Amino acid sequence: MVAFLDTYPELRSSLHELYVHLHQHPELSMQEHETAALIEERMTGLGYEVFRCGGTGVVAVLKNGDGPVVGFRADTDGLPLLEDTGLTYASSARGTMPDGADVPVMHACGHDTHITAAIGAATLLVQDQEAWAGTVVFIFQPGEETADGAVGMLADGLWDRAPHPEVIYGQHVWPGVAGTIDISSGPAMSYSDAWKVTVKGRGGHGSQPENTIDPVVLAAHMVVRIQSLISREVPAQKAAVITIATFHAGLKENIIPPIAEFTLNMRNLDAKVREQLLTALRRVINGEAMASGAPEPEIEEIYTFPLLTNDPRETARVIDVLRDALGEDNVLHKPAVMGSEDFGALPDALGVPGVYWFFGGMPQDLVDSDEPTPTNHSPHFAPMIEPTLSVGTQAAYQTLMTRFNLDRSR
Repeated sequence: MVAFLDTYPELRSSLHELYVHLHQHPELSMQEHETAALIEERMTGLGYEVFRCGGTGVVAVLKNGDGPVVGFRADTDGLPLLEDTGLTYASSARGTMPDGADVPVMHACGHDTHITAAIGAATLLVQDQEAWAGTVVFIFQPGEETADGAVGMLADGLWDRAPHPEVIYGQHVWPGVAGTIDISSGPAMSYSDAWKVTVKGRGGHGSQPENTIDPVVLAAHMVVRIQSLISREVPAQKAAVITIATFHAGLKENIIPPIAEFTLNMRNLDAKVREQLLTALRRVINGEAMASGAPEPEIEEIYTFPLLTNDPRETARVIDVLRDALGEDNVLHKPAVMGSEDFGALPDALGVPGVYWFFGGMPQDLVDSDEPTPTNHSPHFAPMIEPTLSVGTQAAYQTLMTRFNLDRSR
């Protein structure tokens, strides 16, 4: 099978070189300064009108006569993770977290792939300008991993400064078989709410717990009660999950500390279930504190990701386009996933359809093996360059082109 980019050898070479560079030089969320500068240089060189938005976000607009306005979004940030892929082009980059911690940085979620494929599609649109008419808006969004990027660009006047698309597309590489695409219709990715909870007690000597309010025991009761919310308060037909992944308290084994802290993450696919669980979480946390005679806990909302919903009508059209391009068996309809994305905030802000799909990045034998396939956010996540970049570029390009041609023929 000939990869799509094999028919464009110069572009193929350029994109491979770009991908390797991006993979070696990831940057943390909202700190994508060099990445943004590189995108600006590439898109300006192609003839796009480019402006910064939301700090390290880049918007690139190409006006090509009268016609529809169509948007495409690619995210740009890396993760604080030490790469362990063994690649010759593995990242050795480091970054500084908001709390000042020096950390390794890796493109462990494949955003380097997204940038490269978007620039590939942007290049082909320039080369084929006689074949379409309209305006394309490429949104290179920072801070997807922290949910700061989309809201940051919107707050910085994205849709006051850029033409308004009638539809916006996006895509994400994941540990599926390279050469395939998975897509959902309707709800596609879940809401996600993250909290930091500070449980307040009264510290003292470990030999005299009667003179204290032990925040460790109190927080432990909260954790157990919270885990029962899904099984006892959410209908079995509704998808939801709550994870408590960090718990910190104390410095010494014979000192009862004054506070304990834990973080939680809640995901679901239904607005009513989300509101029900947000209310229940506060009820449990505050109720357990009251039962222990403890002060009211502090709840800090760390972030919220919106529900990502694929417009059913436009999704059906995209599926047809992708199956024509890649083959019927290589484009699969999948149920919603419980991962989260802030892509949906961009079309939602305009009230226009959005469609988002996944494209595989792993060899068939790895996916079929008995060993676990490295997933996004793993230090071992290493999409193969081809046919991954070909599929990402082709999916973006042909989805955009057929949308322009569809509207042109009306």
